Amino acid sequence: MTDHFDRLGLPRRFTVDVGELERLYLARSRAVHPDFHLAGSSADLNASLELSAAVNEAYNTLRDPFARAEHLLALEGGPSAAEHKQVPPAFLAEMLDAREEIETARGKSAETERLERSFGARFDGLMGEVATLFDQLAATPPESDQRANLRIRVRGLLNAAKYVRGLLRDLND
Repeated sequence: MTDHFDRLGLPRRFTVDVGELERLYLARSRAVHPDFHLAGSSADLNASLELSAAVNEAYNTLRDPFARAEHLLALEGGPSAAEHKQVPPAFLAEMLDAREEIETARGKSAETERLERSFGARFDGLMGEVATLFDQLAATPPESDQRANLRIRVRGLLNAAKYVRGLLRDLND
């Protein structure tokens, strides 16, 4: 799997300095941009186009905390969303209630704004838990049995975060 962290010269961890990400992206983007390879051979131009697309993909993935977590979990050998679909049962009950709240809020801007803030805070809280688990994963020895459990817990939180993102999308449709 392509390592977007390596492609941009960042350490492989969930917490990213956004300013450094931007700086490294711009530097890498300038270095491989096709405009600087127009006078070269068609092979050079094609390679530049591919590298430029790869740098853009890395940047877009790493600037989005959810996509960054998905990428990092895959690099860590964690389960994909298709392999592990579970979320805590209490979370599912909470989300059913949230769906009902969305339906009753339709057409009421104050209520919609309140729900948007609430769901946004819920998403941010889940991503904060993901960050904590990634820190624990980084501090856990590679041979430890605890690593598999941490990866599964991260997956469960990402599944929940994806669901909350869906609520935000549905709220704004």
